[in-house]
Amino acid sequence: MCKLWSITTYTSTLMRPIFTLLIAIVFATQGQAEDAEIASLFSEAGVEGTIVIVTLDGSQSYVHNETRAERRFPSASTFKILNTLIALEEGMLSGLDEVISWDGRVHDFPNWNQDHTIKSAYAVSCVWCYQELARRIGGDHYRTHLARAGYGRLQEPFDDTTFWLDGSLTISAREQVGFLRQVVLRTLPYASSSYAGLREVMLMEQGEDYSLRAKTGWAARSTPQIGWYVGYIEKPGATWIFAMNIDMRGIADLPLRQALTRASLKAKGIIE
Repeated sequence: MCKLWSITTYTSTLMRPIFTLLIAIVFATQGQAEDAEIASLFSEAGVEGTIVIVTLDGSQSYVHNETRAERRFPSASTFKILNTLIALEEGMLSGLDEVISWDGRVHDFPNWNQDHTIKSAYAVSCVWCYQELARRIGGDHYRTHLARAGYGRLQEPFDDTTFWLDGSLTISAREQVGFLRQVVLRTLPYASSSYAGLREVMLMEQGEDYSLRAKTGWAARSTPQIGWYVGYIEKPGATWIFAMNIDMRGIADLPLRQALTRASLKAKGIIE
């Protein structure tokens, strides 16, 4: 009996990595077929883009333009999700209410021209605020954190204060979803207080039966310009992660990032 138990245990241990790999393959391949309903929304808007929508456990997913979903683009301000987590973890902020002082330099966006906290800076996507944090964090720490999170690809050499804006840091929609899954599950080696702070900062919308945590991005320096919207929706019994990007024809297309995402989520019955 002991020998039989040992053989069974050994076989189970041996097969576990194979079983885990098979599950990963299933999750990775589910939903790769083109979703015609979502594709029609992008077609009607007249834009080229992609969206990946997947449950936290990978059991359900919807994808438009799988080929593009695997393609990397400049991360732009979607990097503020990881950047916020890094700043909190590295102790570059005493808390969410610490004031990041404006130096008086006038920017094109009026709501940047004032003092900010990390919460208000995230909400208005204040570039100079996060550049100030980047100076405190430094390139060596960024290399470590990006590698740890498996976050896209960082091209060397890079500028500490512009790498997420100038195309040095690129990431795909699929990789965005993978990163956000780690954030939701808290599987990256960060303190619970850092995760809690990020969770509060990311909250964009609170409904009766759901909460939306997300971030927009606008890679204005690329050709064509790229618009992003990434995040997750928590509902009773399910968490849905999403990542979308589109080719933008100009500033007038900025509202399409949220509009197309919301329309896609509604089409699949995830939100009303």
